[in-house]
Amino acid sequence: MIGKLVQAAVLVTAGLAISGFSGCTPRTATPAKKPAAADYQAAVPPSPAGASTRANCYNEADLATVRGRMVHQELTVATLQCQNAGGSRAYEGAYTSFLGKYTSELSANGRALNELARRRRLNVDVVVTEFANRTAQKAPVDPEFCSRSLRALEWALDPRATSLAQVPPPYDLGPDMNIHPCSPK
Repeated sequence: MIGKLVQAAVLVTAGLAISGFSGCTPRTATPAKKPAAADYQAAVPPSPAGASTRANCYNEADLATVRGRMVHQELTVATLQCQNAGGSRAYEGAYTSFLGKYTSELSANGRALNELARRRRLNVDVVVTEFANRTAQKAPVDPEFCSRSLRALEWALDPRATSLAQVPPPYDLGPDMNIHPCSPK
């Protein structure tokens, strides 16, 4: 298992090296600083019609659980990928503060995700790895990847964001992973 993870890591690293990806270095001209707000999420593809997702749709509580882990994984990936000009991690301090602010909620989310996985017959490790991999694939193609992630961290740390549920993930990966809300009846 560890050998396969090492192989996957080598492939991702090689792919990024070949593509010329050099990390998320901040731009030299700093744009005007916007106040913290939950306005950073990338466009979300529409969900298919309700009839086609009825058998595998997720209720609001389950979606909140999935999105809580999604935002956690996406911010983890951004912390590892976005760098300062000198090569150090640009958001490590903010990410550490995020973990400190939401420690109890992240623990509860982990338990809820395990329960959801048991009910849905999902493998938590596969789901979490898929969140991380899909997020890592956004970095080289979304020029706003690092700034979007920074906005998410800023919003998460803002005093007006009092729970993890108020922090949307920078990318809603749900539709791509066949995770759709149930249609209202």
